[in-house]
Amino acid sequence: MRSFAFRSAAIVFGELSCFVLFNSIAAGQTEQPRPAERPKLIVGIVVDQFRYDYLTRFRAKYHGGLDRMLSKGAVFTNAYYQQAPTVTAVGHSIFMSGAMPSVSGIVGNSWYDREEGTVVTSVCDWDEKTVGGAQAAKSARCTDSDPASARRLLVTTLGDELKNASKESKVIGVSIKARGAIMPSGHRADGAYWFDDVTGNFVSSTYFMKQLPAWALVFNDRKLPAQYVERKWDGFPMWNFKTGPNSAAPYAKLPASPWGNELIEEFAEQAIEGEKLGQRGATDLLTVSFSSNDYVGHAVGPDAPEVEDMSVRTDQLLERLFKLIEERVGLGNAVIVLTADHGVAPVPDTEPGIRSQRRMPGEYLLADAEDQVRTALIKRFGARKTDWLIPGAGETTLYFNRATVDEYRAPDGKRIDRAELFRVAKEALIGTPQLHIARVYAYDELETGVTGDFVAQAMTYGFHPRRSGDLQIVYDPFFVPGTSGTTHFSPWGYDRHVPVLFYGMGIKPGRYNQTIAVNDIAQTLATLLDIEPPSGSSGHVLTMMLQ
Repeated sequence: MRSFAFRSAAIVFGELSCFVLFNSIAAGQTEQPRPAERPKLIVGIVVDQFRYDYLTRFRAKYHGGLDRMLSKGAVFTNAYYQQAPTVTAVGHSIFMSGAMPSVSGIVGNSWYDREEGTVVTSVCDWDEKTVGGAQAAKSARCTDSDPASARRLLVTTLGDELKNASKESKVIGVSIKARGAIMPSGHRADGAYWFDDVTGNFVSSTYFMKQLPAWALVFNDRKLPAQYVERKWDGFPMWNFKTGPNSAAPYAKLPASPWGNELIEEFAEQAIEGEKLGQRGATDLLTVSFSSNDYVGHAVGPDAPEVEDMSVRTDQLLERLFKLIEERVGLGNAVIVLTADHGVAPVPDTEPGIRSQRRMPGEYLLADAEDQVRTALIKRFGARKTDWLIPGAGETTLYFNRATVDEYRAPDGKRIDRAELFRVAKEALIGTPQLHIARVYAYDELETGVTGDFVAQAMTYGFHPRRSGDLQIVYDPFFVPGTSGTTHFSPWGYDRHVPVLFYGMGIKPGRYNQTIAVNDIAQTLATLLDIEPPSGSSGHVLTMMLQ
């Protein structure tokens, strides 16, 4: 009897469950997975020229924002850029687009535009005007003081896709450099702001707005640059941030000072307050590029005490920014990601005998690649009315003057043979010992694709057929152009290895030793936000750190 009663009850219960389920389906009340809660604010931070080893070498002195991210965030110890050149515009474009130069079209800080017939920067745009600052006179070549836009970027950014997904979302970019503000924030940014060294204002362009918002005007009215140029850098009295009394750009030296980053951080705070970022019921994006580390690093190199001091100051500024985010948004409601746009080469030894003691390669290059190629072409094909090369188009790339090449005729009337042209140029480069050339890649090679090691891959990723030069040069490791300071542009590890740190909502803290690419950042953030990835992204999702 007991068994029969149990079976009867089970049948009744099963029929009742089916009845409830059927009616729930009919009423459209089936239980659906709840969408994951999204962050209120994404903060993308780029520290310009910040090698990965700055995290480890100066770790004991970090007690602020970097300490917070290193202690409580996801730390990727083997993050690399995969392309060359490794320069500011390229790194900043990859950060929030995930796209290689071969796709994004951002092949350098500047390049020769064959359609415009002039050297252009990555952001210069003479169809626009500067808003809030001095209007530069149009020159034969684009400069960093010209009006700027995102038009030369051929792909979307995370901010663009965020704006496509939500009309309420805001995207703001801040930097000293126009390219540092524009490249990460993208085409549809509500505002991209950079520093004008003539007026000392943070400015924008008509591409983004007709006039500065009230909160930006209030910030500029504080005239902080006029105060900062008077300050002394504690411990480094030789640094002077004043220009001459008749200088047309009285604040030209300020970016190469600790106060350049101070201005960026304070303006970023003002943007959070003025735009109510993360405080309006929508997900917002703020990109901040700390530029002054790069200016100082170029002058003194990665091993100088000034670079250590700048790194510690950056740690302190980040903590100030994070505290405001905690007060206004809550760090538990935000996701912060930090990286660098590139590393930097050590300063070559200059004192006799030092190199033999250290047994390290590297020195300043004693010959000019452009001059060597020009001389070889004149020797082989003769002097022409116009130059064989476009002068000054880039540090690691050479552009043939195609008008000169096209008008050339040999004594027998034949046009120039491209293979012969490239052969002569490459032999001139490789055959000059003072240039310390490791590789030379010709346009025709890269256009069809080269295979090989990571260097060949990096050069392929950095090549865009409409914008790249005819010869791409790779110098031996640790050899740099110039006679003082240092630079970056190479495929070598010291230029490619950078920090990637995540912190905040949905991020699983830990130390992750997998090799990743900076391209992975944009793809990961798009997945976290459940929006369309940027159009040219080639990154992978960093699933190992997502909660």
